[in-house]
Amino acid sequence: MSEETKASIPPEKLVRVTFLPEGRTVEFEFGTMPYQHHGKPMSFLDVAENHDVFLDHACGGVCACTTCHLWIKDQQGISEADDDELDRMDMAADQQLNSRLGCQAVITRPGDYVVEIPKWNRNYVSEGKPLTLAEEK
Repeated sequence: MSEETKASIPPEKLVRVTFLPEGRTVEFEFGTMPYQHHGKPMSFLDVAENHDVFLDHACGGVCACTTCHLWIKDQQGISEADDDELDRMDMAADQQLNSRLGCQAVITRPGDYVVEIPKWNRNYVSEGKPLTLAEEK
């Protein structure tokens, strides 16, 4: 997003999401992001897809797996987990109190959000981002 575009977002409508460990921050105006049909509208998966941030999602974002499991640093401004998500999270590895599925956790208001993609959940090869191999001599 250009500096000019960022400056045109009214502060009371600004959404800022930082994805860790990459440390990449994306900003957009609340309620204006196009829906990419990956997870629920305004979910962290939807944000990631709209801003070219890699968040694995083997089931396409329909709450049928746990590959988009992430940790949300502050749950304020995020939708409550529904029964389907809670049932699915029972199968997730390394659950924490701040664990959510990226396809189901929806941003409900402007603000600053920080999410961490667990190390074991970073599968770059599955999305056509091959690992770099050292050249043979």
